[in-house]
Amino acid sequence: MKTSIRPYLFVATLAVAATIQSCHQADRSTDIPRTDTVPVALLSLHNSASAVAFEATGTFTTDDETMLSFKSGGVIEKMFVREGDAVRPGQLLARVHQDEIDAHASQARLAVEKAKRDYDRASKLYRDSVTTLEQMQNAQTALSVAQQDLKSIQFNKQYAEIRSTSNGYVLARLAQEGQVVGPGTPVFQVNSANEGHWELKVGVSDRQWSMIQIGDTASIRADVFGEQAFPASVTRKSEGLDPNTGTFSIFLRLARAPKNKLASGVFARAEFRKSSKQNAVWNIPYESLLDGNGKEGYVFVTHDNKTAKRVKVSLGGISADQVTVLSGLDSATALIVSGSPYLVDGAPIKVITQK
Repeated sequence: MKTSIRPYLFVATLAVAATIQSCHQADRSTDIPRTDTVPVALLSLHNSASAVAFEATGTFTTDDETMLSFKSGGVIEKMFVREGDAVRPGQLLARVHQDEIDAHASQARLAVEKAKRDYDRASKLYRDSVTTLEQMQNAQTALSVAQQDLKSIQFNKQYAEIRSTSNGYVLARLAQEGQVVGPGTPVFQVNSANEGHWELKVGVSDRQWSMIQIGDTASIRADVFGEQAFPASVTRKSEGLDPNTGTFSIFLRLARAPKNKLASGVFARAEFRKSSKQNAVWNIPYESLLDGNGKEGYVFVTHDNKTAKRVKVSLGGISADQVTVLSGLDSATALIVSGSPYLVDGAPIKVITQK
């Protein structure tokens, strides 16, 4: 009698299948489903009515720092001031040797005298009908040209000397006695410090430049002022990027002159406070910001208290525990401040607390 093995094979196959199925179920039981909700804490968003504050650094200067030079080049004969000396308007600062200029002036005067004699002679001969009208007119033109040459040389002789244009200080002496300088070569740099024309030049980013308007106020602090702060206002804005610093320049004028003596190049800090009445601004906790780089970052918000949404925001100032957001939260109603590291865009959430 033969025994069939088919029932045994069928039972074995079922056993193997059951074992594989149980293994798969065990594996799945250790995975965290993607649809699990994440407990979060929410912060209701309100447009901040406080001012946006940021700080910029710069140096003091005057609005009329000037490079002084000779109009006519030559050898510097004498320099009467040094770097740091006080100057007054019209004061003689330097002079070049004028022998060459005097020689040219003498030649020009002789040329005028000769041209005048030629013109007088031509005029008499023309009245006697000896010369033509054209010859008399040519002599008159030659006299006019000689007179203009003399006038030009006399004008240049006035600028063979350098005189101060303001009541201030010599910031730099860029040449020495005996040095040969060409026309327009800078010899002195002066300012009008004694007239109180001090201003602070600070460098700001393009975003800050766009926020600041002429007439805005700021608070100025410097080491030379001690603990005292001075109010100032924006008087000018640059209309182009400074290639040396990579920033835009803002110029501030002090509301009152400090008792401390200032010097060109003194370092100072300006704190600006911008009103947020026109633009929506939010102050959010620092821990809610993700991937911030000083200008922009990401946060998670929710519109329905059920789903998280990752949004990009533009940043203003960043402090130890708070971040100012300039844009990106206009349509959001609540900010996720706890649980953000475990979220992805579109993840379901469960609200634990809400402020």
